[in-house]
Amino acid sequence: MRYRRREERKAQEEERVLEVSAGMQGTLRFEDPVNLKINGKFDGMLEAKGTLVIGGNAVVNANIIGETVTISGQVNGNIKASSFLRLEQTAKVTGDIETIKISVAEGAILTGQLRMGGHLKSGHQQRGDWMSMTQLAKYLEIDAGKVNEWASNGKLPATREGGEWVFDKEKIDRWISEGKVKA
Repeated sequence: MRYRRREERKAQEEERVLEVSAGMQGTLRFEDPVNLKINGKFDGMLEAKGTLVIGGNAVVNANIIGETVTISGQVNGNIKASSFLRLEQTAKVTGDIETIKISVAEGAILTGQLRMGGHLKSGHQQRGDWMSMTQLAKYLEIDAGKVNEWASNGKLPATREGGEWVFDKEKIDRWISEGKVKA
């Protein structure tokens, strides 16, 4: 009986595997656990519950938020792994890392800071409530071009992730309450 349940769970996990081998751009966010493997080029933002693997041939220009993350390829961006992060021998990471547990193989390269400690929350709770440029434009009820202009000119609190502007809702709300909105 136990063996059968274990086999059923394994089959269910295998059904949730998503492998990306082509070039992609944008935001990939999974609310439900999934086994995600990136083998190609990806620019944008990655957020996944479950297991995230960046393959040896992958070039990822994105901030990554995940539970269990394994890096074999190249990542340019910050990484937050709430359970475990593994840097394989061929990993090249440029960015800051925040995790509870880490395994670094000899030969892996990290250019950035490593912060370990306490329990990390996953997803939006960990990084605040973040919005894309399109989401912020809707929130402010203005054109996305104006949001891009303000972010580029430093008039709006913004962060670059994988070539895209992202916005922390808490900072935006403070910016609004301070009366800095001038359409």
